[in-house]
Amino acid sequence: MLPLLLRFVLGPLVRAIYRPEVEGLENVPADGPVLIAANHRAALDTGVITFTTPRKVMFLSKAEYFTGTGLKGRFIANSLDALGYIPVERGSASAGLAALEAGRRVLESGGVFAIYPEGTRSLDGRLYRGHTGVAALALSTGAKVVPVALSGTEGIQPDGSKIPRVCPIKVKFGTPLDFSRYEGQDSSSAIRRSVTDEVMYAILELSGQEYVDTYHKRPSEGAA
Repeated sequence: MLPLLLRFVLGPLVRAIYRPEVEGLENVPADGPVLIAANHRAALDTGVITFTTPRKVMFLSKAEYFTGTGLKGRFIANSLDALGYIPVERGSASAGLAALEAGRRVLESGGVFAIYPEGTRSLDGRLYRGHTGVAALALSTGAKVVPVALSGTEGIQPDGSKIPRVCPIKVKFGTPLDFSRYEGQDSSSAIRRSVTDEVMYAILELSGQEYVDTYHKRPSEGAA
């Protein structure tokens, strides 16, 4: 019942309030594995992607969000599950591998999985160098990669603001990228780097952001 409520009631309500400008929905394949690779401007980017993508999108989420107790804890856990969040442990040496494995399972089952190649949200509005996890997933599963550019989401709930604001939002879905030409080469670090850079360039073309060829420093836990 909750998934239906979120999809057919909350989703339309959010779209009616914020009226996001969406371009390129036809670029999201109607079936088969799809890896959405987006820039990351704000904490609410995940919700924007969820409510503007025509297919159910799976994301990673901190495992502790699913372990709350009481009525509130169960409601949060059920809501996250209904929205397509996958719990993963963070902070351990194997966390990165566990995250990639969770994404791989979604893609190998023919689903849609979303990832932010920058690894964290941009604090200055610029687009930073992508981590190669996006390439590892695309190469190992054969999934098409759909680059996505978000803009305006950073204005919904700026740091220090408790109440979301209504502001212009734009979401651009780019042409799917096919990396089947590299089949069998997913163990090559050079190939993974090349694929990641191609994905980041596609996002850059859509977003028009200034590009920084270094990794973004991860903010403190409370700011992510």
